[in-house]
Amino acid sequence: MNSKTTIGPCACIGRFSLWGVLLATGLLVDEHLTAASSVIASQAPSTPLTTDWQQAQPSEMDVFIPFGEAPAATVPQIFRYDSVVLRPHADYRFTYGNGVQSGPSNQQSTAIHELSPGVRASLGSHWAVDYTPTIRFYSNSKFNDTVDHSFELTGGSQFEAWAFGFSHSSQLTSAPLAETGTQTDQATHTTALTAARALGSKMSVDFAANQQINLVSGFQDSYDWSTLDWLNYQFWPRLNVGLGAGGGYEAIDDNTQTRSTNNLDQTYEQLQARVNWRATDKISFQISGGLEDRQFMTSGTSDSLNPIFGATIQYQPFQVTQLSLSANRTVSSSDYYAQAQQTEITSLSVNLNQRLLKKFSLGLGFAYSTTAYNTSVNVGSTSRTDDNVSFNARLSHPCFQRGTWSVFYQNNDNRSSQPGLSFQSNQVGFEISYSY
Repeated sequence: MNSKTTIGPCACIGRFSLWGVLLATGLLVDEHLTAASSVIASQAPSTPLTTDWQQAQPSEMDVFIPFGEAPAATVPQIFRYDSVVLRPHADYRFTYGNGVQSGPSNQQSTAIHELSPGVRASLGSHWAVDYTPTIRFYSNSKFNDTVDHSFELTGGSQFEAWAFGFSHSSQLTSAPLAETGTQTDQATHTTALTAARALGSKMSVDFAANQQINLVSGFQDSYDWSTLDWLNYQFWPRLNVGLGAGGGYEAIDDNTQTRSTNNLDQTYEQLQARVNWRATDKISFQISGGLEDRQFMTSGTSDSLNPIFGATIQYQPFQVTQLSLSANRTVSSSDYYAQAQQTEITSLSVNLNQRLLKKFSLGLGFAYSTTAYNTSVNVGSTSRTDDNVSFNARLSHPCFQRGTWSVFYQNNDNRSSQPGLSFQSNQVGFEISYSY
């Protein structure tokens, strides 16, 4: 009998609940980050910061096993001190592209050099922290050279029947954004507390308390506090369903001072259902959906009732082929367009990762999103709509035992009903990363 069988049903549900909470929390707190679309070509996909304890509890719903990365190597003794292990890492990326917006209706061509030296520290097996600055230089004087900052902290622990988790992320960036049509300073801080436990052999519960702070210079600041709690039932080991309920409060500061009202705050409630099904060893489905009722404290506005959903399908037909499909619909405040009060984002993406000749990894991605900005005067009346289509391709190969090199291409086609915010951009470049 294998080790998974000896764990027992309660432990299996507890483990699934822990990772279900982490996934759901990630989707919630990442709402504003995914809403802000940087025009600069995206970096290589990276796994979320996790602890050794979290890595020892893999999700039963995750079909994919990482491939195409540099082989793991032992960390030298100089980076170890008692239970603290330091893992330095560095990344250099060169990009050349056109259609990069320095301002509305002002598209530029530029070369971009980015250097990202950072360090991750494992604090025992239950805590991990990472800090990575990104120094960015533009060849075009229309853009300002910048230093971005990324900080992450995560931890988790088991106490009797409970599994607890904590995560915090701070991102300080200054990049051209599709939403604003210009280089925009932004600070995003997300914090999540999670708890999960099994209730007998079939049922489990998980809870999440989230804080999302999004500060957009010259546009809007938002402070969001929310919770989403689930009751789950396991029909059989690889099929779980859940009912979730939650809500939140969002405080809004208008940096543009263009709206006459002094109270732009919002409250909302959500009711959702979800299904997580590992149909076979090669395919899994994670689907959730429901309704959100949002209330606005601005006088003269009515409630906004919106469908929300999220779906991810992972399919691995062969050992060297990974195919995923994702669809989402989210609702949030309109931090990047002050003439509106609510943003509705519907997105669809398809990604293929193919290993070639044992060492090469080819990644292809296609994404479509539509963003509707609803006015604060009459919720449901759209004042601006953006449609974005993007394609990216990346070829990677391990090097120098702990390193990886990549070449990439990205195309963005953004069509906006707001004059000056439509653009087309093609970008090509290469990237070299090294980490312990």
